Amino acid sequence: MADDLVIADKTFKSRLIVGTGRYRTMEEMVDAIDASGTEMVTVAIRRLDLDNPTEKTILDYIDWTKYNILPNTAGCKTVEEALFVARLGRQVSQSNWVKLEVIPDASYLLPDPIGTLEAAQLLVKEGFIVLPYIHADPVLAKRLEEAGCATVMPLGSAIGSGQGIHTAEEIRIIVEQARVPVVVDAGLGVPSDASEALEMGADAVLVNTAIAQAQDPTLMAQAFRKGVEAGREAYVAGRIPRRASAAASSPAVDVPQPVAAN
Repeated sequence: MADDLVIADKTFKSRLIVGTGRYRTMEEMVDAIDASGTEMVTVAIRRLDLDNPTEKTILDYIDWTKYNILPNTAGCKTVEEALFVARLGRQVSQSNWVKLEVIPDASYLLPDPIGTLEAAQLLVKEGFIVLPYIHADPVLAKRLEEAGCATVMPLGSAIGSGQGIHTAEEIRIIVEQARVPVVVDAGLGVPSDASEALEMGADAVLVNTAIAQAQDPTLMAQAFRKGVEAGREAYVAGRIPRRASAAASSPAVDVPQPVAAN
């Protein structure tokens, strides 16, 4: 049975989205992306050198025929900056998809909820397919869905921290209420974190630092691929309920009883 991820007008086999930042070399990035099995790669438009047309950028290393390029507005602190970069990303990628980030504080990298909602509303009106990065706030997630966003992307923990999922209860509420795909983004450190997110019912995860900064990014990307697949399969299969007490796996029905000695 097909179990595809559908975002807006596109269908994906993979539920793992990967980033392109913080790799030690472009070769490591290309190999890791390939090993991840992803079909969507996000690129920070603001961090590309677009002033020098002869200088190669990340976009020159990615096979555009194989991957969907998802421009993002990383590095934008205000609504105005995010709108400008989103429009620039549309020109560069020839795509109206954008991962929206409005992050005013460089110390903690927590997204601005008010600015994100405002920017999302404006971008949707301009015809963008908006995938907003947010704190795990169920109310905000609902407002963004109502504004026309194609997904909601709650954080698991702080960007690049590798702390795993600290927002599990909020993510479960978002998953329960959402009628658009939920993508857990930020803070995942190991494949078991990705598996946990999918087991909770999240539709996908986005991973960057955990792969890019691993000692072996290609092997870690492959591991995340398996973690995502395992988590999704476990969710579809349906876990057993948690119990307060033990339950024997081998019931003692019709087991012969020992005969007392004479």
